[in-house]
Amino acid sequence: MTQHLDIRRPDDWHLHLRDGAMLQGVLPETARHFARAIIMPNLVPPVVTGDQAAAYRERILAALPEGMAFEPLMTLYLTEGTDPADVAAAAASGLVKAVKLYPAGATTNSHSGVANLDKVMPVLEKMAEIGLPLCTHGEVVTPEVDIFDREAVFIDTVLAPLRKRLPELRVVMEHITTEDGVAYAAEGGDTLGATITTHHLIINRNHLLVGGIKPHYYCLPVAKREKHRLALRKAATSGNPRFFLGTDSAPHIDALKEHACGCAGCFTATNTMALLAHVFEEEDALGQLEAFASLNGPAFYHLPANESRLRLVRREAAQDFPEKILTGAGPVTVFNPGFPVFWSVES
Repeated sequence: MTQHLDIRRPDDWHLHLRDGAMLQGVLPETARHFARAIIMPNLVPPVVTGDQAAAYRERILAALPEGMAFEPLMTLYLTEGTDPADVAAAAASGLVKAVKLYPAGATTNSHSGVANLDKVMPVLEKMAEIGLPLCTHGEVVTPEVDIFDREAVFIDTVLAPLRKRLPELRVVMEHITTEDGVAYAAEGGDTLGATITTHHLIINRNHLLVGGIKPHYYCLPVAKREKHRLALRKAATSGNPRFFLGTDSAPHIDALKEHACGCAGCFTATNTMALLAHVFEEEDALGQLEAFASLNGPAFYHLPANESRLRLVRREAAQDFPEKILTGAGPVTVFNPGFPVFWSVES
């Protein structure tokens, strides 16, 4: 029997669109289902100033197919040379909704990131003053820290001291992957939020490594042990307003994923909502999907929830999703959960 689930149109609070031909190819995959998205600024060169964010926003809107409605929510890439006045002006104009902290070298195109937090304190102090959120890639990347411990070490040595120093600063812990991150976010109060990706609800590190390396499951932060995946599922389906959807959908052409030094990122924009319905149904929590995907994020960012609706349909037969999205930059493989999915978005 067909089952329907109607929710407010969701938003994606962590999205990579890239630029140029890749942007044109992947943007429709997000705009088909999502009303808004926080757009990551790690282009080459990165989006550092308000003027650069405005220009990038125009390129995104120019790439939007006719008949599609989508609002890009712009961010700035925090560097040790970022001007606090420029950040404040971009926020006051309504253009910029957050600033992104990448520890230098943490992930794709992060080499312009922050190596010394003290050097960006004037920016962070201004952000705390005006209420502009800081989105954090929460990993410590020094060589002595094991890659599976990066998030926990970041919380202990960077995030907790920073929030103690600037308690008014509003922070989003992006793409949390551990029970440590869940526990910290759950107790963080109104100035702390945490995004959870679709793929981290589905895969653990066995999926990446057992039976051969699976490059299309390689992402940063890397997938962790099963106990962490289960903690993420419990958090996402709990209804707790601290947790909301940020897919971190990250397109790379296959030639750069299936490579001796493959790029990090899972491309989930195409099938995220169907996969989330599957996960929430497994957790007997379909009633909480709207909070996670459509309500908690806008509330944290002090934006209204979308008035438009999205209908998810559960059918008797497993649904087919495209294996790849063909872009002008090259083919991009769509995340494959490894199990049949009976949910789809009604078109």
